[in-house]
Amino acid sequence: MDIQIKRGLLEVCVLAAVSRKDSYGYRIIKDIEPYISISESTLYPILRRLEESRQLSVYSVEHNGRLRKYYAITDDGRSRLLAFADEWKEIMNIYEFITGEVTGDE
Repeated sequence: MDIQIKRGLLEVCVLAAVSRKDSYGYRIIKDIEPYISISESTLYPILRRLEESRQLSVYSVEHNGRLRKYYAITDDGRSRLLAFADEWKEIMNIYEFITGEVTGDE
């Protein structure tokens, strides 16, 4: 898969995972892995980018005597998920055109 496409998909997958429930790094990886592979070295830069762009917020919770960073989706993050859903419809139309699997009204 093209690296730029995969990068964008990974960001949206992270947002989707966190939109269901505030989460932390290891849990996010486990939630996403059945759909697309992601490593810690890939996840944490994505989390930083999403935090810097205000699509995620971060807070800490004590767990077994250590602070664990939790990520929560923001309104900007939810807006990006909605925009992705709209963009995906366009991508599926292109896919159907390329493969000849047009299923819409003709």
